[in-house]
Amino acid sequence: MGTGPRARRSMAETIAGGERSISFEFFPPKDAAGAERLWRAISALEPYDPTFVSVTYGAGGSTRDATVEITGRIARETSLTPMAHLTCVGHTRTEIEKILDTYTEAGVHHVMALRGDPAEGPRASWTSTEGGLDHATELVDLVAGRGDFRIGVAAFPEGHPSAESLDHDADVLVAKARAGAEFAVTQMFFRAEDYFGLVERVRRRGVGPEQLPILPGIMPILNLAAIQRQGELIGTDVPESVVSRIAGAGQDDPARVRAAGIELAAELCDELLAGGAPGLHFYTLNASRATLEIFERLRITA
Repeated sequence: MGTGPRARRSMAETIAGGERSISFEFFPPKDAAGAERLWRAISALEPYDPTFVSVTYGAGGSTRDATVEITGRIARETSLTPMAHLTCVGHTRTEIEKILDTYTEAGVHHVMALRGDPAEGPRASWTSTEGGLDHATELVDLVAGRGDFRIGVAAFPEGHPSAESLDHDADVLVAKARAGAEFAVTQMFFRAEDYFGLVERVRRRGVGPEQLPILPGIMPILNLAAIQRQGELIGTDVPESVVSRIAGAGQDDPARVRAAGIELAAELCDELLAGGAPGLHFYTLNASRATLEIFERLRITA
C-alpha cells in the first residue's frame, strides 16, 4: 500500500510525464468523531487516484504526533501517496532529523517543508528555537540531505504576510527550489491572475516548470465570514466580485452560499487549467463533498 510507482517519484517527474496533478489536503482530527470523518473523506476521494495527499502540521507544531501517525497509516493502509507536512516551529535540528527517520520507517517519502506559523498565528513575530531552524530554505536543505525524500514547499500568490514585496517573496520561493524543493503548492487565493503572476515571477528568475511546478491551492467558499477571517490572517484577499456573487446568492441562506462557493471554485479551476496550471490541490477540510461537487462540474471522474 502507498508503495506504487508514485511513492518515490517527484511531482516534477509526474507532471513532466504529462500527468495532471490532482491532490488533497487533510488535517489531523481532534477526536474520534473527527477521525471517522477524516477516513470517510479519504475513502471517498481515494478512487480519484490523486497524485498525493498531504497531512498538515498544526500552528506551533501542535499536531506533530498525529501528523506522523496519520501519514504513516495512509502509507500502510491505502493506495495513496502521503505527503507529510513538517515545520521548523519549536523543533531543534536533532528533533527534525528524528521525525524524518520516523517517516522513513513508516514508508513516507514525500515531505512538505514549511517554516510554519507560530502558535499565535501567521502574523505573529517569529521566535527562534535554540538549535533549530528559522527559514523554510534551511529545512529544505536539511530534508534534501537526509534520506530519500521528495520535497514540496509553500507558495503565496499574494505574498507571505512577512514578505517585503511580491518580488522578495518570489526570491524566497526560488531559493527553496535551489535548495532542493521539487514542487510548490500555493496558499488559497480567489483570482487566477494572482496565481499566474506568481508563476511568471518565478519563471523570470530562471526556474522553469520542469524544475518547480507550482500547484494552485483551491479552497471553496462554504462560509464567507470564515474565509474572510482566515484571509485576513494569512494575507489572502477575498475580492469584492466574489463577495458580491455570494451576497447575490443570498448571504443568509447557507445552502445558496455553498452552491455559489462551489460554482466560483469550479470557475477558478477551469480558468487555471485553461491557463496552463499543472494541476489542482484541494483543501478538503477533512470532508469530500465539496471537492466531489467541484469534480462533477469539471467532469473529473474516478
